[in-house]
Amino acid sequence: MLKADFKKINVNATFAGFRDKGIFKRITPHHFSLSDGRHHEIVRVRTSYKERVGDTNHVHFVVETSRGQYFDIVYDSKEMIWYLVLEVESNLFFND
Repeated sequence: MLKADFKKINVNATFAGFRDKGIFKRITPHHFSLSDGRHHEIVRVRTSYKERVGDTNHVHFVVETSRGQYFDIVYDSKEMIWYLVLEVESNLFFND
């Protein structure tokens, strides 16, 4: 089931200016927390893409958590804030 949330979240992420050991992307999220206290550790970024929205860029990340859940989280580069867009069921997108 797809469940749209669009909630503000806190994210621990690496913002890299250059490639270094273990850093391959400009933005790499590691953990995120919701306002209700739930915390999710990100074990893998399944995909990411940039979307132009008005005069800003949204960078989407479909992430897999340590509990085997999948979420679409987005970074708004103008507002410099992260949002939880939706929880994704893995069988809708992934074959492995």
